[in-house]
Amino acid sequence: MSSTTPAASADDIPRHGWTAVPRDASVIFDKKPMIEPSILKVSDAQFPGDDPVVNKVQHYAKEHLSEQTYNHSMRVYHWGYSIIKDQFPDHASKLSMSTWALACLLHDIGTTHDNLRATLLSFEFYGGFLALNLTKQCGASEVQAEAVAEAIIRHQDLGTVGTITFLGQVIQLATIYDNMGGNPGLINEVTRLDVNKAFPRRGWSGCFAKTIREENGLKPWAHTTHLGEDDFPDGVVNNSLMADVDDWGL
Repeated sequence: MSSTTPAASADDIPRHGWTAVPRDASVIFDKKPMIEPSILKVSDAQFPGDDPVVNKVQHYAKEHLSEQTYNHSMRVYHWGYSIIKDQFPDHASKLSMSTWALACLLHDIGTTHDNLRATLLSFEFYGGFLALNLTKQCGASEVQAEAVAEAIIRHQDLGTVGTITFLGQVIQLATIYDNMGGNPGLINEVTRLDVNKAFPRRGWSGCFAKTIREENGLKPWAHTTHLGEDDFPDGVVNNSLMADVDDWGL
């Protein structure tokens, strides 16, 4: 990467989550068994809201996302925060939580009513381009903005072959945990309940499944279909891990 992006220093790679890791999360946990997760409540986690770039993007997200999608984005931040701290301590000491926050806040920006209809592109790709421009406009460096865009574009690029950025892998783990209850052992039960209380789902499972089906109807070629045109939304609706909290906030 350094040969093509001379502006990126050696420290920029781990700071903004560019480190290459296996695309298949099971490979990661086969090599390094999953650690028993600690209790990490919202009040104990650090959200970098005092970072001017994050502050501007957070205001943008609140203005443009539905409350359900915004709450999902914040839950993803906290799931990922816990995953990084517990499972990847070496990365935790180097990764910018501001970069992580930006990726979480904007990862579903392509799913809004207007953005789904503004382009023929799949929502993750369009969302990545929107995030790239927005974060740079808000003051992010090129390497940070591109890290966020890369993670957003690939956050549903699940598979078993190849590599992905560390930032992209964590956002996959956190979104699949929130949307489908994947890898439930990643998050402590106290943490699960506390985060859902702070950022209630308000029927998120049905809401997101509806959005998936809406995009697939508008764009039969959508990238989301690689997860299963019916299997994926059905899996979201039938998220048994979050069934007991899905109606919180309604």
